[in-house]
This record gives sequence, structure tokens and C-alpha cells, in this order.
Amino acid sequence: MPVRVLLVDDEPLVRAGLRAVLEAQPDIEVAGEAADGAAVIPLVRRLRPDVVAMDVRMPLLDGIEATRALLRTVPDPPKILVVTTFENDEYVYEALRAGADGFLLKRARPAEIVHAVRLIAEGESLLFPASVRQLAAEYGEGGGNRAARAALERARLTEREGEVLRLMARGLSNAEIAARLVVGTETVKSHVSAVLAKLGARDRTQAVITAYESGFVAPG
Repeated sequence: MPVRVLLVDDEPLVRAGLRAVLEAQPDIEVAGEAADGAAVIPLVRRLRPDVVAMDVRMPLLDGIEATRALLRTVPDPPKILVVTTFENDEYVYEALRAGADGFLLKRARPAEIVHAVRLIAEGESLLFPASVRQLAAEYGEGGGNRAARAALERARLTEREGEVLRLMARGLSNAEIAARLVVGTETVKSHVSAVLAKLGARDRTQAVITAYESGFVAPG
């Protein structure tokens, strides 16, 4: 089954460019388009995309609020890929905190766009981990987020699970973590699943945001 993508951006040229790039791939299908975040929920319910590629800044409902509304309202929601002009934008970090799974720069090359959609659909890894660390350093609370600290305390991660979370925060994939820890990939997958379950995180990105916000990992 192809990965179904919903494009949400108020610029028709951006949507057209993304559609052209994605539809050239045999394993990706553009399920639909929207010009504002306000249209996301009804379209997701009707089209059931796997990934929503969503602009951060839109006139009626921006990508942050659209992300919050989607995750709050729709059962089993799709992955959310924020599409942005500037990687050091506070809006991007707020979108990640709201529940977005990763972000993509509008100036990205076609191969990077395709890779990002596939990666997000698989839930495999963060995008632009260095940029996420920079965003966390600039806009995060540096251990001052009480909810994140409480979530980490409740989680009671084992020593190995803590190692895996730190490596996830550096943007390593399961295969890269396995090589670093000299264990099998399936073992890493089990540790990642345990970390997500214990933190109450829906995906790797949210687990990493919690790690930064709680002070468990220093973004610098």
C-alpha cells in the first residue's frame, strides 16, 4: 500500500511542487490538499492519510493549532510533518511540542522530501536532529518543564532505556543505535517501544522533546 499524504499549505505553488515530487514515487500517493489548517480535520476523517505535510504559518488556523486539534479529535491520527521556511523558527518547536512528528524545510531537495515522508510514515527517526537540539536549546525550558520532569520520573527508565533515549535525542536510527550499543535491531526496537510506553509518548519525536524539556538530555 502506498503512503497516503495530505498537503496543507496556503501557497498553491508549494502544494503543486510537493505534489509533483511525491507523485513521482510509486510508493507515495497524494490523497488531497488544503489551503488552511481549519480544513485538516474533516479531510483527515474523509481521506485517512498516513502523513499530513503541514505548513506552520497559515492565515486562519496555523499548523500548531491544527496539530493540537487533530491529535485531540481524531482517533489513530496520521503522522504530522511540519513544512517550514526557517528551521530555527519558534513555531517549528511549538509544533513539535504540540505533537508533530518532524519537520521539513521548503528548500529541501526532492530526494530529501521523499525521504522525509517515508521516514515519518515509518516512525523511524527524527529529521534534522541537530536543528531540533538547537530549537530545544533556544526555545525549550531546559529542565524547567514540570510536566516533562514528572513524566520522566514516573517512567522509571532502566539504564539501557536511558541510553537509548539519549541516542534517540541525537537523531540516531534504530540500526545506528544497535551498532552503537552492539545489540540487535529488534532489541533496540523493544527498548524504543518501552521508552515510548513508559513516557506516554506517541512517537520518538515526543519522547525526545520530553527528554529535552525535563533536562534528562541537555540540548547543547
